[in-house]
Amino acid sequence: MEPLFTPEQLADIHAYHQPYYIRAAVEPLVRLALSALLLAVLVRPVYRGAAAAAAVLERRFGGALRTAPVSRAFFSAMDRLWGEPGWGTAIFFALFIDLATQVLYAPANVYFFYVLEHRHGLSNDTPATFAWTWFKGSLVGAIALTALVVGLYGLARRVRRWWLVLGVPVALLMLVASALDPYRARLYFDQTPLQEGPLRSRITALMRKADITFSDVVVEKTSVMSKRIQAYFAGQGPTRTIVLNDVILKELGEDEILAAVAHEAGHVNEPRWPGRIASSLAVLALLFVIDQLLRLSARRGWWGVQRAGDIRTLPLVSLVVFLLITLAAPVSGALSREREREADRYGLNLTGDPGAFRRMLVKAARVNKMDPEPPRWIVLKGMSHPPIGERLAALDAP
Repeated sequence: MEPLFTPEQLADIHAYHQPYYIRAAVEPLVRLALSALLLAVLVRPVYRGAAAAAAVLERRFGGALRTAPVSRAFFSAMDRLWGEPGWGTAIFFALFIDLATQVLYAPANVYFFYVLEHRHGLSNDTPATFAWTWFKGSLVGAIALTALVVGLYGLARRVRRWWLVLGVPVALLMLVASALDPYRARLYFDQTPLQEGPLRSRITALMRKADITFSDVVVEKTSVMSKRIQAYFAGQGPTRTIVLNDVILKELGEDEILAAVAHEAGHVNEPRWPGRIASSLAVLALLFVIDQLLRLSARRGWWGVQRAGDIRTLPLVSLVVFLLITLAAPVSGALSREREREADRYGLNLTGDPGAFRRMLVKAARVNKMDPEPPRWIVLKGMSHPPIGERLAALDAP
């Protein structure tokens, strides 16, 4: 890689990635140790603390909230969803576990996502913007966790085949959820339409050649946080949007941006329905496995559980989901890398400009500090993209 990356660039790339490789090796063990601590020691005291917190709030504010016009409807709906009193304890338990996990991981997250990024010139975050982004992510996570607790555990307490009742609409929703992609990103970054001009005209012509319809080309202002290059397609059908971040407009020439868009266009033409159907079926299977865990916990009386749908099983469910995802990662990573190779081939055929494609990959690797030759075990563990060195070598293959 010497002709493409100077020794200084390679040294910087390796110094940046080395901590990530160490984390990749250590984190599964940390996660297992944390799960063991929760299951062996902390479930009972955390549950007692959650019950106490819920009882205090009920005594101080429950009467007023249950009679006020707006909050009364909310409390009534929650009681019906849960089937009986106690949903406050369940929510507090889940949030306490989540908070404890975030506090434990906070030093590592600050180091990896702030200190290391700044040290190697990849971040424009200030402490305030970093904290605000972290807060928004935590808030969205807390809302999602609350919905999971009430939806999954509430149904499990009241419906015998809850996994089917919940899984079917969730699976159907997954088939169309990507239509919302253009809107989710706006929680974090401002987007504006790409101004009229040669680049927009060339992108439109390229998509016409590819027979791909889209609603707009937008510029995502990620430079307030990051110096990385990024381009992607968001949404589907009438919501399909071509997204270029403001960094790519600064770092790449028009031909190179077209190469990046052409690569992303390759993903649009992928046969998506088999993957979506497989993912939906996998969700159903996962919910069935969770149902069996809940019933096993109730039969064995673990942590004082007496019935299926007890929130005290949440750490066990989280552990099993983590193990399943970890075991599936090598397979999903291999499939993803093959999709990326095919997208490279598609993009190269679409543009007919291997020089621009090569320059795009090299500049992206330099700006984003991609390791051209990562350790093989990192790749096999579940990397979503082929190493940049492999992608560049493929351009020269006959």
